[in-house]
Amino acid sequence: MIEGHKEIEVPAGVPVWDVDPYDPAVLSDPSDYYAELRAKGPFVYLSTYSALACGRYEETKEVFSDWERFVSSRGVGLQDFSLEEPWRPPSIVLEVDPPYHTKTRAVIERALSPKAVGDLKETFREAAGKLVDELLEKGTFEAVEELAETYPTTVFPEAVGLRENDRRRLVDYGEMVFSAIGPDNELRRNAMAKGPDVVPWIMEQCQRERLKPEGFGATIYAAAAAGEITEEEAGMLVRSLLSAGVDTTVAVLGSALWCLASNPGQFDLLKADPKLARWAFEETLRYTSPVHTFCRTANVDTEVSGVRIAEGTKVLCVLGAANLDESHWPEADKFDIGRRPAGHLALGAGIHGCVGQNVARAEGEAVLTAIANKVESIELAGQPVWRPNNSIHALARLPVTFRGA
Repeated sequence: MIEGHKEIEVPAGVPVWDVDPYDPAVLSDPSDYYAELRAKGPFVYLSTYSALACGRYEETKEVFSDWERFVSSRGVGLQDFSLEEPWRPPSIVLEVDPPYHTKTRAVIERALSPKAVGDLKETFREAAGKLVDELLEKGTFEAVEELAETYPTTVFPEAVGLRENDRRRLVDYGEMVFSAIGPDNELRRNAMAKGPDVVPWIMEQCQRERLKPEGFGATIYAAAAAGEITEEEAGMLVRSLLSAGVDTTVAVLGSALWCLASNPGQFDLLKADPKLARWAFEETLRYTSPVHTFCRTANVDTEVSGVRIAEGTKVLCVLGAANLDESHWPEADKFDIGRRPAGHLALGAGIHGCVGQNVARAEGEAVLTAIANKVESIELAGQPVWRPNNSIHALARLPVTFRGA
């Protein structure tokens, strides 16, 4: 056993690599790691973890989306749930497979339906405009704390129907959940240390009586009242919203500002046509991959691109590397909001595609549209600092200056 999964033999023809993909230095600046991973072939054997990793687009998409051969129900991190008990009850959307997944995903998709999200778009736009106006008055500000964290922790809890909001706990919970997916390193231990304060609060907010009678949470509990799911399952689905619906959006909003500030010509294009906000958001997803790595577990002996993969093998799907694969994306290392990056893997693929992607897109488009309409220039006001996390690629600090017309 290594990090909660069984040790495997090196498949024939697969290079052995002693890199630690969870090293904070790699996580903070993964570009060289991504490039070398792709250059080594369709898969590498990570000797540190006795696992395979893939970073080319085609193989990563195949492994990540084929739920019958490569399952999520044995854990989307290094731990194999068939061998060890997870640290918390598994997500009944992210860490299950059909047929159970079909039932729970249907409920949460109803709660986050296009109509439900569409009804919130005006609220999202108003909140974004108000926040951008406030930041323009400040001029120079810390964009992670004052925009990337503030905006989603303002509008998303309200959309879920939380009666009580606590920005710090919501952000810390997301960081904890995503770092827990990695190995038992210092990053994971530091994140998990927040658990005694954060987890009881989160669990309390997920209860029916703690939610408003309208919102995503109420729709989920209505499914419990109708007998589609149990009351306990409803609470777990609301918990899934809070674990996956904040930290990823924080990451992509911060990264979008970094991309635009670092590429003023692209910001000029956005200002000239604010409808490009949608594609600026999608290109940020592709270019920066807020979820950099998720795992799958081979549930059968199988083969991908001529590589034999034994049952029980943990496979690191390095989404950040796949989204920068030059063989799939021309000039992949260039941030280009004129690109139409359909098929990027930043929001998953197949049946496990991000269930909240409509919400994330609505939030991102609202913020970027407000910035395009109101801000004349975005300038870096200090050195960006990235926040290492075992699954999330996000900024810790981003000092910027907004200048108005």
